[in-house]
Amino acid sequence: MNKVQFLRNKLNYTQQELAEKTGLSLRTIQRIESGQKPQGHTLKVLLKALEIEDLDELNSDSKIVIDEYDYNNLKLINLIAIVGIVLPPINIILPIILKKKYKENHNMSKQIITLQIIWTIMSFIIFMLCSFIKNWFNLSSKFILIVMITLVLSNVIIILTNNYFIDQKQKLFFKLNFNVL
Repeated sequence: MNKVQFLRNKLNYTQQELAEKTGLSLRTIQRIESGQKPQGHTLKVLLKALEIEDLDELNSDSKIVIDEYDYNNLKLINLIAIVGIVLPPINIILPIILKKKYKENHNMSKQIITLQIIWTIMSFIIFMLCSFIKNWFNLSSKFILIVMITLVLSNVIIILTNNYFIDQKQKLFFKLNFNVL
């Protein structure tokens, strides 16, 4: 694994996503990851897309050591959201606190928190709509309970699946194309 591939994976980009972000062709990204040294414009856009300020960091021939500690922090940031699963604002606040505590700036930590923010907003909207639906159609209170359980289980599935993928593949299964943070 060369440095471009390592940094691309660390930011949780596919080769296609990096190509789109840089404006380079997919084939160019593949060549660089195969060992071709980027130069000129290609080098400049890669540095920007991979969030690198030091040219030596990209061009050095030193062997890359993948830091498992980073992924352990990401797994913890992801898992801590389960604590707040019944009280939704906590499922956002606790991961943010851990992100700041560990000074974790990995794109995946931002994705994890963004996913929890979106899930919380969507769950609130769905819950409110279901309350109105219950009243409009004179449904029993069990309807609201079923909706609540379904929403909680959906977040548990998201969190556990992402944790598994962080552990096994160092990437997220459920991810968005944007970050709120």
